[in-house]
Amino acid sequence: MNVQHIAAFSDGARGGNPAGVVIGDALPPDARMQQLATELGYSESVFAAPHPGGGWRVRYFSPAAEVPFCGHATIALGAALALAQGDGVFDLAINHARITVAGRREGALVAAALQSPPTRSRPLAPALRAEALALFGLAEDELDPRLPPALAHGGADHVVLALRTRAALAAMRYDFDAGRALMQRAGLATIALVHAQTDRHFHARNAFAGGGVAEDPATGAAAAALGGYLRDLGWPHGGAIDIVQGEDMGVVCRLHVDIPPEPGASVRVSGTARMITA
Repeated sequence: MNVQHIAAFSDGARGGNPAGVVIGDALPPDARMQQLATELGYSESVFAAPHPGGGWRVRYFSPAAEVPFCGHATIALGAALALAQGDGVFDLAINHARITVAGRREGALVAAALQSPPTRSRPLAPALRAEALALFGLAEDELDPRLPPALAHGGADHVVLALRTRAALAAMRYDFDAGRALMQRAGLATIALVHAQTDRHFHARNAFAGGGVAEDPATGAAAAALGGYLRDLGWPHGGAIDIVQGEDMGVVCRLHVDIPPEPGASVRVSGTARMITA
């Protein structure tokens, strides 16, 4: 099985979140995909094979379990397809939606952009809000009142907790086992802690214990969900935001999110990808 190692949402020729990418004539058995994702240890790996209806059938696996949608692995797949087939837009059939990813070669890098599944958001239920705050040891006065805690969806469910200060974001800590239990019980892909430096510039960290990884360096699915939430909230995003993630892990990642005005519409998440040596 040929595995490509590609870092998505890179900071030029550095940084980015690594993903394993496997493209074949048919998808491997579930157990083999899970085994490989666990062995690789990346936050997610992506598997793709030709779809009978055209395009590509795609599945995503974390070290612990299959996940419904992964943004950074989709960007990595777009880069791999562009390198193999030339620049273009590729149709993807994921478990519960049809999406696209575009890839365009730019020297040693590939510029890639995904169109997320439909987005939606709602205020976070009081009990889950209390559990999430307790998990990270956060007090109510550390939250940004302009961005109330929410459950946001962009192909998977993410809790969004917005913090008043960048320092509070840098101090993110949580108990891994307790986080895994909470995320699995609530059906969460990640818990996203974000800080709005300006209306259009965000910093983010994403706890991903449910997938077997303490923190995800770049989370395109959560970025799409955040974009949909900001639209639903009426945030003055001006049509797009930029997210810097991974700084506190020493792996800078850059994500650009284009937010159309239509309620529930797909969100476009883009960045660059670079090939890495395993």
